[in-house]
Amino acid sequence: HFKYSEDGALINIPSPTSSKSDFDFFEGNWKIRNRKLKSRLDNCTEWLEFDATQKMNIVLNGLGNVDHFYATFDGEPFEGMSIRFFDQKTKLWSIYWSDVNKTGILESPVLGSFYGDVGIFYTKDIFINKEILIKFEWNKADPNKPVWRQGFSEDNGKNWEWNWYMYISKVVK
Repeated sequence: HFKYSEDGALINIPSPTSSKSDFDFFEGNWKIRNRKLKSRLDNCTEWLEFDATQKMNIVLNGLGNVDHFYATFDGEPFEGMSIRFFDQKTKLWSIYWSDVNKTGILESPVLGSFYGDVGIFYTKDIFINKEILIKFEWNKADPNKPVWRQGFSEDNGKNWEWNWYMYISKVVK
């Protein structure tokens, strides 16, 4: 789903079926059970578990969507948000994230698309002075209970540390 150019740039390869409707399943209100490693890329085996809520709205006539994520960490409120855009020319989604700890800055996007029921998205980043590859995977086989996970790789995608899982359930009103 990706390759590197001769100069080391990450090239995301879109699915032939990628479309602006890939995230339509995620519109609405959700409750989320999170499972996140306490620390990353240091052989940590201790998981933090917490609940969250999320609401996603489709924008730009389906070419984008925005979600708001709310949780409590150590008794303190936490808010984050994702903004996703579909590029009709490249057939790739760009997913941007920011949260209350980022001081209003959007992180570099992860890019990718859905291959059937599984969305795969990558970006290069720096984590604790190490170049890493980040991978998001969305599994929407059950669109009312999708699963999201995040992995970090220090070896260009040969091995992954899966460090955050979200088990998501649709809120029915």
